[in-house]
Amino acid sequence: MESMIIFREVNGTSLLEFLLLGSGNVPSLQAPLFLLSLIIYLVTMIVNILIVVLLVAEQHLHTPIYFFLESLSSLETCYSSTILPRLLASFLTGNRTISAHGCMAQFYAFGSFVTTECYLLTAMSYDQYLAICQPLLYANLMTWKVCLQMAAASWLAGLGVSLVVTVFLSQLQFCGHKEIIPLLELTCSNTRLIAALAFALCFLSIVFPFVFTLVSYVCIIAAILRVPSSMGRQKAFSTCSSHLIIVTVFYGTLFIAYMMPRTAPLRQLNKMLSFFYTVLMPLVNPLIYTLRNREIREALRTGLREALAFTQSSW
Repeated sequence: MESMIIFREVNGTSLLEFLLLGSGNVPSLQAPLFLLSLIIYLVTMIVNILIVVLLVAEQHLHTPIYFFLESLSSLETCYSSTILPRLLASFLTGNRTISAHGCMAQFYAFGSFVTTECYLLTAMSYDQYLAICQPLLYANLMTWKVCLQMAAASWLAGLGVSLVVTVFLSQLQFCGHKEIIPLLELTCSNTRLIAALAFALCFLSIVFPFVFTLVSYVCIIAAILRVPSSMGRQKAFSTCSSHLIIVTVFYGTLFIAYMMPRTAPLRQLNKMLSFFYTVLMPLVNPLIYTLRNREIREALRTGLREALAFTQSSW
């Protein structure tokens, strides 16, 4: 999201704040954007929480891939709650300023969840690789202990990487009243160290998981193409198609948004892509898995029927 710096005097003290620019400065869009964002947030929370409850309640879904999906849905609730409540408050009140401390806190949370999602998607690709390429060793390699360790490592990596960047970023001095996109461009300090650190951590938290996931799917597709029957190939591909779609959409929008030239004609497209992966992705991910997974759909129908029967009997 684009921003600029403002200094506000409160009781003789100059407070540093960031002014969020973009669609929020169009009064006629305030109400529609508020309603749209509120609907997206409520549906996102309901769908992800429902998936978590469903996967915990259904014993036959207690498998590694659904454990990672449960972790992903839990992550999406946190991820969505980092961005949308502040966005809703901005649309509702018209106040588009955020304090420096608030900005750093939001930056830390957002960076943590994005990094964690990269590693969780990598863990899920490794699970898919073992299931398709090493089916005889799958039960021995993908144990519950390994699943818990991979999920915990994903969360710890996200929290740790974002903490390092946020600590260094908070030491910088910010100045200027120009409209820009990257937060680093708002600082008047020497950014070489933080830029080099951010590049290294970005490689470890985004590029490395992406390359690992890419290699995993090259091996998966090669293994699927070696299956002699078309029915077998279709069945093998259906087991990993949902995850492949999520990975493609997630990394595609992420790379395009941050590698796109920051020119005026492309600014609106950049806003749309940023809106997609920060606001819509937490909703799109569970829907893709739910709509394309037969076991989850059947478990959801069973759960809804049981809930409806319980409600009717209580009346």
